[in-house]
Amino acid sequence: MENFFEFMLGLLKEPAIMVGLIAFIGLVAQKSDISTILKGTIKTVMGFLILGFGAGALVGALNNFSTVFIEAFGVSGVIPNNEAIVALAQEAFGYEMALIMFFAFMVNILLARFTPLKFIFLTGHHTMFMSMLVAVILSTAEIKGALLVAIGSVIVGSLMVIMPALVQKYTEKVMNTDQLAMGHFSTFSYIIAGFIGSKFGDKSRSTEDLNVPKSLMFLRDTPVAVAVTMSLFFMISSIFAGGEFVEIVSGGQHWIVFTFIQSLIFAGGVYIVLQGVKMLIAEIVPAFKGISDKLVPGARPALDCPMVFPVAPNAVLIGFLSSFAAGLVAMAVQGALDWTIIVAGVVPHFFVGGAAGVYGNAMGGLRGAILGSFTQGLCISFLPMMLLPVLGGLGLEATTFADFDFGVVGLILGWIVS
Repeated sequence: MENFFEFMLGLLKEPAIMVGLIAFIGLVAQKSDISTILKGTIKTVMGFLILGFGAGALVGALNNFSTVFIEAFGVSGVIPNNEAIVALAQEAFGYEMALIMFFAFMVNILLARFTPLKFIFLTGHHTMFMSMLVAVILSTAEIKGALLVAIGSVIVGSLMVIMPALVQKYTEKVMNTDQLAMGHFSTFSYIIAGFIGSKFGDKSRSTEDLNVPKSLMFLRDTPVAVAVTMSLFFMISSIFAGGEFVEIVSGGQHWIVFTFIQSLIFAGGVYIVLQGVKMLIAEIVPAFKGISDKLVPGARPALDCPMVFPVAPNAVLIGFLSSFAAGLVAMAVQGALDWTIIVAGVVPHFFVGGAAGVYGNAMGGLRGAILGSFTQGLCISFLPMMLLPVLGGLGLEATTFADFDFGVVGLILGWIVS
């Protein structure tokens, strides 16, 4: 019997198994057939493991880039990437993260059932990211075990209904319906973009009145955009660091070849991680959506930010370019002031900046899209820098949380627990 309990405890301490258990319980609660339950549970666990595989490649490339970047410019460079920071933290906090994620869904459903905030947050990977952020920060205050899970679940579950509600008035303008909500923890990016667009924009000229050059359409392919942008940053850093230093880092490989390959490894790592997250969430979301449909009549699904992309495709590209430009400006300011440089990452600037462009365009046309995306781009460049000291040991890594809400929640929670 003692061996059995040790075996069960070992299973529950494995984050991949814990996340699979979430899907298993959800599918059983829906009275799914054995085949569906088995498939959903196994694919959930596989998705979590694939996330780890991709993160290994991604982190290796990040470490090499960080070494070259510091040699080139004499400053530390940090690349914001939610998947990377979660993958780094999952060994130490994966168990707590999985439990917080599980019970946060329950809190979300209860709040949606018994309060006027009828939102069910279905963007599971952002629930996972926020659960990890909260677990890490609470642990820095020596909060552990059941208390950490209980506090974390209430915080994350509350955010899952509060954040969609805060931006809903703008989401209704974007989507032309009140039956959908934004379920993405970059809420403040979209609020700022919508507000700036409404105050300083001009709705008479929409982004969709423009013709986007076909030569820029590759930027809509995330892996390609990541590879091209990372190659640019890595090559510039390698030139300033010197070919001899880069070849020492590479173990003798030609510095140009090393730079190019590492950039592709980074992009490949991001792609693998995203595929792992996609597989993981594809199984968890249906399980909880079925539960929420039965328990919370009239609830509105809060979905991931790409739901707004088809509304204004040009605004997505314009928003990305404006947000990325803001990231480059922020890098220049951070370098000039000898602060930690937050490297303008393609992933957050594309997804968040692109969605912010749609919100800005809905409220203020082309000008609103440009100004709104640029403003939030500055915010998501400086907030990660401010968040680093709050993350304890993870703040020493070459990556951090990327999106607006993580910065706001992390700083507030860090101030409270300090």
